Amino acid sequence: MNISFIPTPDWFLAPDVLINAFSFLVLLAFFILCIRNYKINKSKGILYLGIGFAFIAFAQLAIVMTKFVIYYNTTFTTYIGTMIIQYHIVKSTNTVYNISFFINRLFTLVGLYVIYRLPSKKKSITDFILVLYFIILSAVIGDEIYYLFHATALVLFLLISYNYYTIYRKNHFKNTKILSISFGILALSQVLPLISQTNIVAVISDIVELISYVTLLVLILRILKHGKKKKPDGYYLRHAQYHPGARRRN
Repeated sequence: MNISFIPTPDWFLAPDVLINAFSFLVLLAFFILCIRNYKINKSKGILYLGIGFAFIAFAQLAIVMTKFVIYYNTTFTTYIGTMIIQYHIVKSTNTVYNISFFINRLFTLVGLYVIYRLPSKKKSITDFILVLYFIILSAVIGDEIYYLFHATALVLFLLISYNYYTIYRKNHFKNTKILSISFGILALSQVLPLISQTNIVAVISDIVELISYVTLLVLILRILKHGKKKKPDGYYLRHAQYHPGARRRN
């Protein structure tokens, strides 16, 4: 039996789950890195950055668990001859899908907003409108949220990417640049579902998302490898965000 509300083609089911699982592990690793750094430096900016990534990580975990159940545990209904039993299983699957994917959307947007707010110290009418829109969006459950979610995530990814690019122009640290690129690629992954819901677009979107998390993994490895040097020249975790007084020496 094929689940119609998931555009992923059958041949890409296993890679789809693996990509989401990989994303979860990378995000979790970044969260742990932030917590370790916070315990040393007591930087609230690093703590909030970690919390933002933690929200997105658990959003990915929800999607992994849901997809795994749907992809691999509902196929047995094909072999059940009683249509009533099959109907109830499909109905139950739809309920699990709606709840889990709503949690995924909610946690993703919360995490993105926390990260977006990091460089900003003053509240504005733009922030108020964004939060209000986010709350309304999060309260909606149904197929219509598909476009709204990706559109909102796209805006947040672009804003975050621009924020870190602006910071990079000030400090010239490669860590900041990598983080900006990672969020920029994630923004691209949100554009594709808005263009089309076909199987091939879903696959391309997953691959683009994978590239973004590989980029984030590169940032984590850079920090772990060079962050303990006495003069890391921009390799500390705090150099992935705005740090007053910190600037790469040319």
